[in-house]
Amino acid sequence: MIGKLQCVVLDCPDALELARFYQSLLGGAVDQPDPRWAVDDDFSTLHTDSGLVLAFQRVKDYQAPQWPDSTYPQQFHLDLDVPDLDLAQEQVLGSGATLLHVDARGWRIFADPAGHPFCLLRG
Repeated sequence: MIGKLQCVVLDCPDALELARFYQSLLGGAVDQPDPRWAVDDDFSTLHTDSGLVLAFQRVKDYQAPQWPDSTYPQQFHLDLDVPDLDLAQEQVLGSGATLLHVDARGWRIFADPAGHPFCLLRG
């Protein structure tokens, strides 16, 4: 092993807004004090209850991915297990996500408010 995953960093136009969006999906604490990072207008963190840390970095002239168009690559995506796909869909749409696609397996692909794709899967 070379190292351990510290966090996943997502580029976005508004770091705090996207941290709060993912907090509504995953729970946890936004901008919790942590000696590893300094949070400010350009950088926010989300410490989830599972121990995963997501970080959000403001990027000037941010270009959102456009799934599935590879001209605008995904940059990353998250798969989230949920017990009830219909309820989860209602919740993520209410939090600001956009439904992009429902595939043949029933997986639901969404975009977060900054355009990053993420999938809801039956857990």
